[in-house]
Amino acid sequence: MSVAYVGLGANLGRPLETLRWAVGEVGRLGTLRGVSRVYRTAPVGGPAGQPDYLNAVLALDTTLPAGSLLRGLHAIEARGGRVRRERWAARTLDLDLLTYDDVVSGETPLLPHPLAWERPFVLVPLAELAAHLANPRTGERVAEALTRVGTAGVILEDVTGWPPV
Repeated sequence: MSVAYVGLGANLGRPLETLRWAVGEVGRLGTLRGVSRVYRTAPVGGPAGQPDYLNAVLALDTTLPAGSLLRGLHAIEARGGRVRRERWAARTLDLDLLTYDDVVSGETPLLPHPLAWERPFVLVPLAELAAHLANPRTGERVAEALTRVGTAGVILEDVTGWPPV
């Protein structure tokens, strides 16, 4: 059994409902170990004028190999209405494989996610689940990265009935 951390984000359509649905769908790829609270953040990069994102992170126990898990996440994105066009464009659903055990890979899937330890919108919810988690490439723990990059712009959402499991 492997442990994967998955980042969830959405800023088009009905983002909260999409995230609720996505948590259930990702849970079918293994067993949910935990789900963070939901945070609102401004978009990073991409075209101007995008709506804010809702973000969360989940922990998943899975028997799927990392590549199969990533393909499963992409299939869920597609079922959720995701169309891959422009990098960092607005999207109905974004699922990122952040880590998979202690695997370090320079090929698809890139592990750990190359920007996860630089993004407050990933680190804040990830810290709820695994502040002790070390980046397998650098050894830096989530809590240390969060201290380094800060929490500016990451706003906790008051969400009733969350997590959806």
